[in-house]
Amino acid sequence: MSRGADMSELQMTEKRAVILLSGGLDSATVVAMALADGYTCYTMSFDYGQRHRAELDAAARVARDLGVVEHKVIGLDLNGIGGSALTDSSIAVPESPGEGIPVTYVPARNTVFLSLALGWAEVLGARDIFIGVNAVDYSGYPDCRPEFIEAFERMANLATKAGVEGQGFTIQAPLQNLSKADIVKAGMRLGVDYGLTVSCYQADDQGRACGKCDSCRLRAEGFAKAGVADPTRYF
Repeated sequence: MSRGADMSELQMTEKRAVILLSGGLDSATVVAMALADGYTCYTMSFDYGQRHRAELDAAARVARDLGVVEHKVIGLDLNGIGGSALTDSSIAVPESPGEGIPVTYVPARNTVFLSLALGWAEVLGARDIFIGVNAVDYSGYPDCRPEFIEAFERMANLATKAGVEGQGFTIQAPLQNLSKADIVKAGMRLGVDYGLTVSCYQADDQGRACGKCDSCRLRAEGFAKAGVADPTRYF
């Protein structure tokens, strides 16, 4: 058999996945889970005008450390529409829990991110898209709920050539019903180096965390409840 035929056969048999990788604790764990399940992994991050751009360096480190096939960074200007403390420096990042959906919610962010991941998955011939959303220890964002994931999967299979031709997509959210402590424990079993990750909404350029925002609070509680030393660096 020729080398070309070998490559064609490999592409038909390998399980490919596109994984949204922010550089935080959750998404790093998802990459490790997908790899452990036998997927050939392609990761995608977004430079969308976020104030915590250190997460992009963290995403690159995680992708390198876990050995994904390709890590792609897409530039977006969500800062152009504003409406979130993560993209508009005039809106303060809250440092104590509040009621309702917090101002760190970025309008339509996961919808946009999953749409671009869907496009890349179709190009790659991947049928699975992974996202690290969680509906247990989370900030209450509407685009982290199971209903959203299910609705997006239905849309993905209506709106794509692959879906119409019967090669449908599955949106995988393996952390959906896990506590932050359970996520930390799962990642530790899979060898995730959480010292490479950045979760803070207002991390400095060196990736050091504030220790006060919602994301920092949830992360610290997760390590504490898991009984695992927290490698987070604080400023």
